[in-house]
Amino acid sequence: MKPRSIRRRKAFDRTIKGLAMAATSIGIFFLGWILWEVLKRGAASINLAFFTHLPMPPGMEGGGVYNAIVGTILMTVLATAIGVPCGIFAGVYLAEFGKYSRLGMFVRFAVNVFMGIPSIIIGLFVFLLLVAPVRHFSGYAGAVALSLLMFPVVTRTTEDMLNMVPNALREAALCIGAPRWIATVTILFRSAKTGLITGVLLSVARVSGETAPLLFTALNSPYLLRSLREPTGNLTVTIFQYAMSPYPDWNQIAWGASFVIMVTVLLFNIIARFLMKETTG
Repeated sequence: MKPRSIRRRKAFDRTIKGLAMAATSIGIFFLGWILWEVLKRGAASINLAFFTHLPMPPGMEGGGVYNAIVGTILMTVLATAIGVPCGIFAGVYLAEFGKYSRLGMFVRFAVNVFMGIPSIIIGLFVFLLLVAPVRHFSGYAGAVALSLLMFPVVTRTTEDMLNMVPNALREAALCIGAPRWIATVTILFRSAKTGLITGVLLSVARVSGETAPLLFTALNSPYLLRSLREPTGNLTVTIFQYAMSPYPDWNQIAWGASFVIMVTVLLFNIIARFLMKETTG
């Protein structure tokens, strides 16, 4: 087989690098464009009333998204309380107890598939499970849908972080007679705590902008939340409804809510990247 000339190989290498740089530049350009548009249009809506007032009736100017902010925070906190412990336990099993077992391989495969399921399918599943039987939407159903989206992210991150812990720590703990679960909780978790926190932050950022599952579960409400047993206001569905409305004031509020979500997701991702850099550094 005749080898290719050095000049042709260098030309091919420069071509591939150029294509890669062009694709990256296109992605960065559109990301910057989206961020700029949301910043430019949404920052004008940010004021004290935006965070402290309830929505006004259709056609009336003013108001805010206080109810949607409260509902979003409560559902996210409840989803975190459900999804994070389950994800951590599953990650511990995959990394420490069922790493090479058939059940562990099946769970790992299921988690990988779970991560690729569209969020609207999760919302439809929770709708059939929790909404249809009781015939009304609720914040609890929305929190369950979000927790299902958080579960595979936390599981994979937990498994990866525990696999990065040196085996010498496990062996040292077992040699002094510590049970496996005590070694995992007191030693391995402490060594991987930064990565575990990173996984939690990434999972929260993952669900912060989800709309489809909440349309099927929590829906929305213009009123201040009294109980998670009723339809619950949230930012993402508010953006969907206000952006589609014919009222310019509601359109502006939708941009402001988009700005709040964008800043929140960016902060979670920046903190997660910083913590991940400390873990691998």
